[in-house]
Amino acid sequence: MQKGTKRNLFVAATYAAVLLLGILLGQNYVDEQGSKPGNSLVPIGLSNNTWKIQQLLDLVTDSYVDSVNVDSIQNGAINHIISHLDPYSSYLVPNESLRQTEILEGTFEGIGMEYFNLNDTLMIVSLISGGPAEKSGFRVGDKLLRIGNKTVAGVNISRESVEKLIRGRRGTSLSIHIKRDREDLETPIKVVRDQVTVSSLDVVYMIRPGVGYVKVRRFGMNTGDEFRQAVVELKKQGANKLVLDLRDNGGGYFHMAIKLASEFFSDRRLVVYTEGAHESRQEYFSDEGGNFSTGALAILINENTASASEIVAGAIQDWDRGTIIGRRSYGKGIVQEQYDFSDGSTVNLSIARYFTPLGRSIQKKYTANWSNMVDFNNMYEGLWALDTLYAHGKTFKTRAGKPVYSGGGIMPDVIVPQDSNALNLFYQDLIQYSFIEQFVYTRFTKKLPAYSIDNFLQGYHLTDNEYNRFIGFVRGEGFVISDRKKNDLRKVIESDIEALVGRFYFGREAYFKVKNRSDPFVRQALEFLEVPPS
Repeated sequence: MQKGTKRNLFVAATYAAVLLLGILLGQNYVDEQGSKPGNSLVPIGLSNNTWKIQQLLDLVTDSYVDSVNVDSIQNGAINHIISHLDPYSSYLVPNESLRQTEILEGTFEGIGMEYFNLNDTLMIVSLISGGPAEKSGFRVGDKLLRIGNKTVAGVNISRESVEKLIRGRRGTSLSIHIKRDREDLETPIKVVRDQVTVSSLDVVYMIRPGVGYVKVRRFGMNTGDEFRQAVVELKKQGANKLVLDLRDNGGGYFHMAIKLASEFFSDRRLVVYTEGAHESRQEYFSDEGGNFSTGALAILINENTASASEIVAGAIQDWDRGTIIGRRSYGKGIVQEQYDFSDGSTVNLSIARYFTPLGRSIQKKYTANWSNMVDFNNMYEGLWALDTLYAHGKTFKTRAGKPVYSGGGIMPDVIVPQDSNALNLFYQDLIQYSFIEQFVYTRFTKKLPAYSIDNFLQGYHLTDNEYNRFIGFVRGEGFVISDRKKNDLRKVIESDIEALVGRFYFGREAYFKVKNRSDPFVRQALEFLEVPPS
C-alpha cells in the first residue's frame, strides 16, 4: 500500500478532539470510499481546553457509580464530533478499517468463494479464478454442510459467523464438508487460506467490432495498472472506440482517478485541483502518452457515480475528450485523508474540496444538519430542468463551447431518463428479499448446461412458462402482483434472471454481457459511437 507523508498531530491522547486539529494538516488525498493509510495519530500533549476530555474520562473511569466500557465512550465521543462536520468524514473501528482497506486494495486473506444462503443452505455461486477454493476443487453449485467442526446447513447462521469461520491467516488450512449433485461427499475438501486478489474491473470485453467495454467497480490500489492493461488488450483486438462504465462506482483512491484519466490524454493536462481552508491549491496533471488518447470515448454515469469517478468524468468533459452519457452523478467533491489510531481504528477526515480543470465544484449542497442534504435526483421526471437543478451553481464553457455546470454532480451530455419500472416499489421488494436469486438458484442450478457461453449469450431468453413460474413463486411468498404490473415489469425482471443464470453458469463476464444486451445506457453509447446493432 502506498504510504502518505508521516506527520505528528497535536492531540489529546487518542480522543475525539484530535479531529478538529486534523483539519489543519493534509497532503495526500483520498476520497470517502477508501482512504490511504499512513498518517498516524501520535499523542504529544494537551492544548487549550482539550484536557477536559481526558479529565472527564478519567473521572468516569475512577468515580462513576457503575462500571463502564471506556472504549465505547471514546468511540461515542469521536462519532459525536464527526457527526457535526460533514457527510463524508467518518470514524472506523479496527474491523471496519480493515475491511475498507481490503476492499480498496483488492486483496484479503481467505479462500475466494462467494455463496448465497438458499433456505438455510449455503450454496457456492461464484469462485475467484485461481483462488484457493477453485484450486482445491470446489465447484459452483456445491452446498456447504460443515466448515471445520461447525454445522452450517439447516441452521440460521449469520453471514458474519460464516466469514469468521472461513476467513483466517494466510497459510492456515480449513476442511469443508459439501453436498454435490444431491449427494453428501464423505471426504471433506481441504483448502489452504491464501492472499486472494479481486480485480477492481468488473468486466472487459469487445462489445461490438471495434468497440471495447470496460466497467470499473471502484478505484482501488491497482485500478490504474488494471485499466491500462485492459486498454492494451482491447486495442490488440481492434478496439478504436471505448465505452467506460462508471455507473454505481462510488469512488476510491484519489490518485487512481488521475492515473486512469491519464490514459485518455497524449499530453500533460490538468485533471483536478484541490483547495481547502487550511490547504493551498494543489494541481494534479495527467501523465503523457495515454494508451487511449485518440479513440472515440463514451463514459456512462448515474446517480451513484461519485467522487473519484466524478473526477474522471469531469476532466473528460472539461477537455471535450469524450461524451458523458447517463444521469447526473452523485455530487461528492470533497477529499479525505486517513489518520490511523494505534489500536487499528481510523479517521477519514475531509480536508479539501476538489475542482475540475475548468474550476467546477461538483459538490452538492448540504446544510449544517447535513443529514438534510439536497438530493436533486428527486427533482426531475424523465428529462432535466436545468434552470432548477443548477440554480445554485455556475455555468462554464469548454473550449469547444459546450456548457457544463457546477455545484451538483456531473451533468451528462446525453441524458438517459430513469426507468420507472426500476423504481417500482414491488420491484424494489424483489431485490430486497432476493426473490430473483432464490428463484434462479432453486430452478436453474440442478446441472450445468451442455451449451457454450457464446450459444447462451446469443440464444438464451427466459420463456413465458419460466416467467410465469417466477410470478407464481413470488405470489406464493405472499406478495400481490396484478397482471398489469406483471407485464410492465417483465423486461427488467427477465433481464435480471437471464443475467444471473449466465453468471452462475459462465461467470461474472456473462452477467454483464447479458445485462448489456438491453441496457439503455449502453444502447445510447453505441448510438453515439455510431455502432450498428449486432
